[in-house]
Amino acid sequence: MTTTDQGPPAAPVPQTDKLDSAVLKIAAVVVLGSIMAILDTTVVNVALQALTLEFKTSLATIQWIATGYMLALATVIPVTGWASDRFGTKRLYLVAITLFLFGSMLAGLAWNIESLIAFRVVQGLGGGMLMPAGMTILTKTAGPHRVGRVMAVLGVPMLLGPIGGPILGGWLVDSVSWRWIFYINVPIGIVALLLAWRLLPSDKPEPAEKFDFPGMLMLSPGLAALIYGVSDIPSAGGVTEVSVWLPGLAGIALIAGFIVRALRVPNPLVDLTLFRNRTFTVAMITNTFFCIAFFGAMLLFPTYFVLVRGESALQAGLLLAPQGIGAMLTMPIAGRLADKIGPGKVVLPGMVLIVGSMVMFTIVGADTPYWQLLSALFVMGMGMGCTMMPIMTAALQTLTPKKVARASSAANIVQQTAGAIGSAVMSIILAGLLAGKFGVPTSEGQLAATAALMNPATHDQAAVLAADSFASTFIWAGVLIALCFVPALFLPRKPPTPSDTTDSDTPHPAPPILTH
Repeated sequence: MTTTDQGPPAAPVPQTDKLDSAVLKIAAVVVLGSIMAILDTTVVNVALQALTLEFKTSLATIQWIATGYMLALATVIPVTGWASDRFGTKRLYLVAITLFLFGSMLAGLAWNIESLIAFRVVQGLGGGMLMPAGMTILTKTAGPHRVGRVMAVLGVPMLLGPIGGPILGGWLVDSVSWRWIFYINVPIGIVALLLAWRLLPSDKPEPAEKFDFPGMLMLSPGLAALIYGVSDIPSAGGVTEVSVWLPGLAGIALIAGFIVRALRVPNPLVDLTLFRNRTFTVAMITNTFFCIAFFGAMLLFPTYFVLVRGESALQAGLLLAPQGIGAMLTMPIAGRLADKIGPGKVVLPGMVLIVGSMVMFTIVGADTPYWQLLSALFVMGMGMGCTMMPIMTAALQTLTPKKVARASSAANIVQQTAGAIGSAVMSIILAGLLAGKFGVPTSEGQLAATAALMNPATHDQAAVLAADSFASTFIWAGVLIALCFVPALFLPRKPPTPSDTTDSDTPHPAPPILTH
């Protein structure tokens, strides 16, 4: 079968250690697309208050701008692996950018809250395909011996998005217009589309496999229902509310049904035989704990600066910059080391840095010096640069090229679900602690703290109580990070050898984990 996609044909992977110019060009295209999707996840959060006033609606309704995007991501990710094989990864990537670009333009033109939510769903459908498709393209291009390096490149937008999003969003909302948080994607998207068309290698679609429609009807709605239920915990005030437990249980039931069926059919939507590879399984377990803790902690930092220290959203974003700088310093080094000495030897020191810096926040107060907080964030960023993408490197290094697309989809499903759970867990812990300090129901904890902090008569006492709540919540985040040490001990501590991967479809024994 031939493809009409323009662009250079896929060439044999050169067995060199360095990333050559061809790989770097492809990496630049993929990073550009990833930046759009990840930045848009965070940039909108800053504008929620302005959008509430613009459309004269409630906070519960306005939250669907973020929730709808996230649910669309969760819905489309499972299909990406099959679509990459069936239509070719380049074609899928071009479709994803086009869909995201189209959704961005429409969102900027939205005339009411309902149209904005609908157009955010269109954005999410495109954004959900960008990351796994981009990860597949990079991994196949670079080869298993350079996965660590390309994961380091792809990790830059993943770590900088939560930091750069609030800065960019705050500036656009304050100085330009809320519509530009969506319009900003248009020039980026056009450039990404043209570069992808020109530079990405053409790949031939695989022979058609029967699409797993029953699996899609179980997994995609199941993930969406589970993430919706978990995400509703903070606003609902607990897991006993119907809006939490009903979709949560329905999602778990659908996902469980999918797993049972996927183990029995020949071509399931997500290839669960990937988990026969012990290295992949260990990496996914580590990634789950890490994403729960990482995304939960990323929610706490800006909230602390805004709520306790009285900073604006833009200032809070700027205060998080040291974390991104730390990550940028260590991530390229960690990528090279993961290829040369094995991901396990890189991830464990990185987690030590994260846990050590988290100790600073477990004793945070209402007047903790900024230099201490920013120093801790810088060290934490260095640790994150050594952990997130080396974990993903371990997951993909020992897989056959044909399995990479399905593995990328599975890894992104894990990351998306764990991130939603982490954000909800940290939110409900913080809300519960604030509610206890201020003597109100859990769902009103943050509102009560905000009101008390805005009152000059109660500000000082409220700041101390709120800071204590944050410190206790950071203890839980530190515990979750510490739990990552257990599976991380079993990550590979040596680079993959040619015998670790093969082009055959038959499963091969995973490399020994304990005796490296």
